[in-house]
Amino acid sequence: MHDELTREDIRKMQQELDERQAMMPEILEEVKRTRAFGDLSENFEYKAAKQAQNKNRSRIRYLEGMIKTARIIDDKAGQDQVGLFDKVEIYMPEQGLSRTIQVVTTVRVDPRMGLVSRESPLGRALLGRKAGDRVRVQVSDTMGYDAEIRSITKQSDDGSAPLMGY
Repeated sequence: MHDELTREDIRKMQQELDERQAMMPEILEEVKRTRAFGDLSENFEYKAAKQAQNKNRSRIRYLEGMIKTARIIDDKAGQDQVGLFDKVEIYMPEQGLSRTIQVVTTVRVDPRMGLVSRESPLGRALLGRKAGDRVRVQVSDTMGYDAEIRSITKQSDDGSAPLMGY
């Protein structure tokens, strides 16, 4: 399966990949330095250095895989439609509240910051819709909720939405 990402997503991932690869000699040196402290079974510094090395290697593999298999997408939404990176004010009548979200790619998701994946139920329901449209967000086969699009603020992928970490 290919992840659908923007050119900016790929650029940000390549930048992080380059930074992490540049850090590897320093991390390897720290592992060697802490290994010399003696008994490895009680050597916290060595264990911490190995954990940092493993985490860095894991992130490098993840980034390389994402870049290698990504399919580049562009926003094709009309000027009056919800598109990728647009900020959308939605009203949920069942809860009686409004909130503003931004529709992003899967590598930029952060629900606490209002960054919602285009592949999430809400993202799928909103893409291509217009202000004033009511949508049904189907969370599962038996559960869903209604939302009304109050306004759309057109945005572009300016790179401000950070890459999701792990």
